[in-house]
Amino acid sequence: MRVVSGIQPTGNLHLGNYLGAIRNWVRMQNEMEAGSECLFFLADLHAISMSHDPVELRRNTL
Repeated sequence: MRVVSGIQPTGNLHLGNYLGAIRNWVRMQNEMEAGSECLFFLADLHAISMSHDPVELRRNTL
């Protein structure tokens, strides 16, 4: 099995990010069978496809 998932880095990390995505990513990677893959990413380019304050976007991007 292969899991691919990502989040958009347009705001501060908050409890919703953790409960909705990050905690599940950790659980999935720990429970994956041998030969399976977990691919998690920050969708940096997707962040610029929407209107955001450039200074705030830069501050909130790793």
